[in-house]
Amino acid sequence: MRDVLASKVQRVQKQGCVGVQSYGLHWPCLLPQHGPGKKHERPIVLADWQRPIIEQRAGDFLRGLFHSDGCRIANRVTVRGKAYVYPRYMFVNESTDIMGLCQWSLDLLGVAWRMNRRNSLSVARRDAVAALDRHVGPKS
Repeated sequence: MRDVLASKVQRVQKQGCVGVQSYGLHWPCLLPQHGPGKKHERPIVLADWQRPIIEQRAGDFLRGLFHSDGCRIANRVTVRGKAYVYPRYMFVNESTDIMGLCQWSLDLLGVAWRMNRRNSLSVARRDAVAALDRHVGPKS
C-alpha cells in the first residue's frame, strides 16, 4: 500500500488475524466507488480503467465479493423422502450495482447463477460450485 499511494500503513494484531490500516489522501482516486452514504443508496460504477482489470481477473474480484458479502454453505433438501446435501454459494447485497457486477463477473467465468430473491444470488450447480471453489476458496 505504501508503494502505491498511502502515506501511512500499519498492522494491528487482532484476535485470530492481523488488521491492516492505511491512511492517504488519494485512496478515493484508486477506489472511486468509495463515497459518502450507504453504498446501496448511491451508484457504484466502475471507472473506465477498472473494467479491463476485472475482465482479466474476474476470479479475484469474485473472491473479494464472496469473502465480504457471500458464503459457501451445505444446502440440505429432501426430495420424495430422501435427504440430499450439496455445496452452494450465496451472495447477498442490497446494492443493485454491486449485484450486477457480481453477475457480470460470474458470466465472464461462465459460472451459472440465479437470483433466489431480489438481493440474493445463488450458485448451486455442481460445475458452477467447482469453478467458484477454484477462484474463491475458503474465507481466511
